[in-house]
Amino acid sequence: MALLDGKAGVVTGGGRGIGRGHCEELASHGMAVVVNDVDPEVAEEVVKAITGAGGTAVASSDSVGTREGCQALIDLCAKEFGRVDAVVNNAGIVRDRSLLKMTDEEFEAVYTIHVKGTFWCGQIGAQRMREQGGGVIINTTSGAQMGNFGQTNYAGAKGAIAAMTYTWAGELARYGIRVNAVAPMATTRMTENLPGQKPDPSNFLDPRLNSPMVAYLCSDEAAWITGQVLAVGGNRVGITVQPRYGDTMYRDGGWSVDAIRELFPRTLGGKLEDFGLTKQPYPFRPDRPVGSKD
Repeated sequence: MALLDGKAGVVTGGGRGIGRGHCEELASHGMAVVVNDVDPEVAEEVVKAITGAGGTAVASSDSVGTREGCQALIDLCAKEFGRVDAVVNNAGIVRDRSLLKMTDEEFEAVYTIHVKGTFWCGQIGAQRMREQGGGVIINTTSGAQMGNFGQTNYAGAKGAIAAMTYTWAGELARYGIRVNAVAPMATTRMTENLPGQKPDPSNFLDPRLNSPMVAYLCSDEAAWITGQVLAVGGNRVGITVQPRYGDTMYRDGGWSVDAIRELFPRTLGGKLEDFGLTKQPYPFRPDRPVGSKD
């Protein structure tokens, strides 16, 4: 018996890159898959590849950019396969621009697909899963949530998705629904135009290498895992450290500006962290100017 026999699931953005890898990996382990992509031709191509290899799949070109599209997508899975065991929120777009140049349209486009699409598919999928006694939601976040130049919209969306993952895991546990996220790493169409990135065949990262963890998280063997963000892709599988409070100062009666001026620089000032995905030296410390290596 295959790992995912008898299960059915949805993969958004499943026509290319990482999403296609998820679809084919899940199907290879026995899951019946709805391959969702706004490009119906590429969705059909994936379905043909899956069925040609002996798997089960149907195509969907519904847009996750609307609640109606997400509803139709989940309904299709239930209609075709009788249940919805997994929702893999993978669909995404980029509209990179620095903060001072980003337009409302560029922000809204990314926010809608990533955040609203994840919310709609997650909510509608969870409603179905609650009725059937459980299921799995896998969201897609990114290291960009740590801060990445030119990606206010994308980084903000991915941070929101991580926060939703933690929240949903707590809310949905009572219904037997597990919620995790992956932060993938791959060479795809979305990475071609990243700031400072140039195509380099020697640095190609196969999108399919992100998918084994997704298949595992969808299985009953992973029933003990929820509320986690896992870094995947290439040769790695890692745990993303969840947000938490760090070192803290306490003072009876609370803090005044004068007390903060006196104590913060010598108590917590030396513990400020470098920031951003690339971890450049903290630019506002006089002892660590931009470009320093220590």
